[in-house]
Amino acid sequence: MIGRATLGTIAAAAAVTYALRAGGLLLAGRLPRGGPVRRAMEALPGAILVSLVAPSALKSGPAGLAAVALTAWLTLRTRNVFVAMAAGMAVVVVARRFGG
Repeated sequence: MIGRATLGTIAAAAAVTYALRAGGLLLAGRLPRGGPVRRAMEALPGAILVSLVAPSALKSGPAGLAAVALTAWLTLRTRNVFVAMAAGMAVVVVARRFGG
């Protein structure tokens, strides 16, 4: 049986998620087409990706940092994100298998 607090939390999370998505759609047409706001919006996906990856990489230790470094280097070098991510994952798998 799910308690009222759990249902309330799920409902609140759903409402906030919906409001964020709807807000983005409603504001998208009002954003300036140039200038600093536009540059900030273009940099936002990379900043979000770094904020998601950095804590996990730091928590994973040297293997995680090596994987991130290799992935970033291969992405810049080859412009192939799939190959870079596969190589980064391979580093983590090998390090966990043989490194402990």
